[in-house]
Amino acid sequence: MKSNTMDNLAPLFTPETTPASGASRQKATGAYYTPDLVVRSLVAWAVRRETDRMLDPACGDGRFLMVHPNSVGVEQDPESCSVVHERSPGSLIHQGDFFSWAAVTRERFECAAGNPPFIRYQRFTGEVREAAQRLCEKYGAVFSSLSSSWAPFLVATASLLKSGGCMAFVVPAEIGHAPYAAPVLEYVTKRFDRVQVIPVRDKLFPELSEDCWLLYAEGFGGCTSEIWFTPLERFSYSARPPRGSLAVSVEEWKQWNGRLRPFLLSAEARELYAIAADSRRTRRLGDVARVGIGYVTGANEFFHLRPSAAKRLGVPRRLLHPAVRNGKSLANGCVDRARVNSWIADDEPVMLLRLSPEAEVPTEVRRYLDSPAGRDARETYKCRNRDPWYAVPDVTVPDGFLSYMSGDGPKLVSNTAKCVGTNSVHVVHLTREMSMGRLTKLWAEPLTALSCEIEGHPLGGGMLKVEPREAARVMLSDTAIRTDKDRETIEGAIATLKRWRHYV
Repeated sequence: MKSNTMDNLAPLFTPETTPASGASRQKATGAYYTPDLVVRSLVAWAVRRETDRMLDPACGDGRFLMVHPNSVGVEQDPESCSVVHERSPGSLIHQGDFFSWAAVTRERFECAAGNPPFIRYQRFTGEVREAAQRLCEKYGAVFSSLSSSWAPFLVATASLLKSGGCMAFVVPAEIGHAPYAAPVLEYVTKRFDRVQVIPVRDKLFPELSEDCWLLYAEGFGGCTSEIWFTPLERFSYSARPPRGSLAVSVEEWKQWNGRLRPFLLSAEARELYAIAADSRRTRRLGDVARVGIGYVTGANEFFHLRPSAAKRLGVPRRLLHPAVRNGKSLANGCVDRARVNSWIADDEPVMLLRLSPEAEVPTEVRRYLDSPAGRDARETYKCRNRDPWYAVPDVTVPDGFLSYMSGDGPKLVSNTAKCVGTNSVHVVHLTREMSMGRLTKLWAEPLTALSCEIEGHPLGGGMLKVEPREAARVMLSDTAIRTDKDRETIEGAIATLKRWRHYV
């Protein structure tokens, strides 16, 4: 079955898609295959009567259309269209870009179901994205250039429903935390009588590292002030959307920065977290430090030398600076002189060639810059777009480093060795309102660990990612947990969110 999700993952080969014929198209279009029980359930949720016309805006090989023949599909891939005609001869198929078709069609539908393509913003570009943004803006949903394709697909699809219509879709779990997902939920709550989001912990697509949830909306033309939130351990076929929902008011959802993921937690955990957030004694990391990405060389292997190579090339020591290359370097809790000495003793490539744009380049270094490796490096995108190409910008010595992608949780370590850091780690500069020692102690508190889970976001494969703007919101407090029961509640909440992102 078709699942349009995770364009940056290894393709899922099925009998319908072989490495020879479909793998490259699958990655380019974000198309994968949806389990049959999910397909049949979503169609059952959406279709009320046999006479209902159903729309699948990205029908792929037509598996959703096969369940309800009175359907219309749109598909840009001509080979997939041929498959659809064979499998569902009673369905009407429009070949081409969905957004261009949606902008001009006068057709309207009682319902819609499917699995819109998940193409990340880096590849969701050009005329297709522009057409999507124009169409969604017409209906009051504004998406940034960082939006993945599924989000405007849902808004454009909803705009083609008749009054009272409903829709049921597979959506990436990003609907629970991504900033660009907020316009989708704002739009559907303003256009439907009922909106239900169904997180599923067991993977709908076991072969993929990313998680998928489900979205159901009914009563197009109405509005609602709440989102029904229905977490499931695993999904099984159901003729109607599952019950047992938590009613999350739109106002409360916005108070959690437009994120639904915190509602996976118990009410007690959310209340305790909210109390801590309102406390005058609680600080945010952004209150005491600036968090940013490290420097970008454009050619890491060229600019980071092994000590033995630097000695052989005759590079002056004053032009070399020890660097933290990745999050693994933060494992021991501190980047100190002993740590750097161990890198040097192991002859690791950690010495950054740090050249000033204005300073004269020594002959030995000029020889290295003009070597074959240097000629290759200067042709990389970053290097050829700066002047001079060999002067790496934004190199600073931070007070500490923060890992931004981790399993157990992001690590914050002090930088007593005065290293610099690449963009594989975050650099932390104190605002001098707090010492690094005090900050690292607060970082070890359970409340901070929970805050990292809430403010960060799952990346798939059990990993948690924390962007600089997310890190700035992380709470710091050693007074919020007052009782053993509070500690148990916080630790249970941490375990819950780790479990939902499949960290073992």
